[in-house]
Amino acid sequence: MSSSPATSRRSFLARSAALAAIPAVATLAGGALADPAAAETGSADTLPDYAPIPPSALGPAVNELGYFVGRAEKNLYWVTDSTYQAAFLTTREGVVLFDAPPTIGRNLQRAIDQIAGANGVSNEVTYIVYSHHHADHIGASALFGRDVVRVGSTENKRLLERDNDPARPVPDLTFDERYTLQVGGERIRLAWQGTNHTPDNIYIHLPNHNTLMLVDLVLPGWVPFYDFNLNEDVPASIAAPATALSYPWKHYIGGHMGRLGTRDDVVVHQQYVADIADNVRTALATVDPTPYFTKYGNNAWAAAKTYLDAVADYAAAPVIAKYTGILAGADVFTASNAFIILESIRLDLGYGSQIHP
Repeated sequence: MSSSPATSRRSFLARSAALAAIPAVATLAGGALADPAAAETGSADTLPDYAPIPPSALGPAVNELGYFVGRAEKNLYWVTDSTYQAAFLTTREGVVLFDAPPTIGRNLQRAIDQIAGANGVSNEVTYIVYSHHHADHIGASALFGRDVVRVGSTENKRLLERDNDPARPVPDLTFDERYTLQVGGERIRLAWQGTNHTPDNIYIHLPNHNTLMLVDLVLPGWVPFYDFNLNEDVPASIAAPATALSYPWKHYIGGHMGRLGTRDDVVVHQQYVADIADNVRTALATVDPTPYFTKYGNNAWAAAKTYLDAVADYAAAPVIAKYTGILAGADVFTASNAFIILESIRLDLGYGSQIHP
């Protein structure tokens, strides 16, 4: 049965959001992928197959414009394009927007207009709170003009001044560790607790709305993205979910994918990471490096690569088997995540380090 034009458009927009998250894809689309010879190397017939996505990982369908907006609690709403997330709070002094992903782009204002029109409240964005400096989460900030008050940590300002990206104006209002933003009778508690995913990533807590926003650490229903979410501080990123659980909340906004999270989602993420870490330690004690270094001789890079890949694959295999059907993408990124956690266990924690006699 053929799909309706609206359904086809929604499917296309959802898939396009994932592609838009990776700038290199746009370059390839006009370059290597435009070359028929190059395209043959990535044809659908030769691409790998992966396990089906568990239905529990998926969120609501996006509309014909490519977004979904829903209520988290009371006057707090969240927006998604099925790949990225933002949120906004309507108040009597305008709208507070939390992040501005470019893949959602102008649909942010459309979502705000939709809710504001239905509820008879202001649709003017007066504040934007930055979770962290990465362009994929705040690269549409400039769409809201110069009169918006942008809020971020002191570290956030430093990094955005360094990056000098006009799409991401530096914050006007900064804080060192903790700050309570009060707008239109609403309280938003912001906390910087050191580096985790990035040096400036913050906890955004809305206690009156039972919601915590913590971006790029736990992706509800999914395993972490490539290389353990590209986290800059692996031990701190492993510890961050426990800090998240120390806050009182019911709804979790992780910045990615198509649904809100729960406390159970955070616990499953913790278990997944702990299982990888346990299996890495087992793998380090089990996989013999001798054959790799014997084969490659003075090619130390080849020996190290093949050995460490073997350790990561050994550690990943039982985790993939356990979480396939529970967490989406378990068979896609677990080996990559295991490699990063392996290197952190070796280099940050010193596990298995030996001193030459």
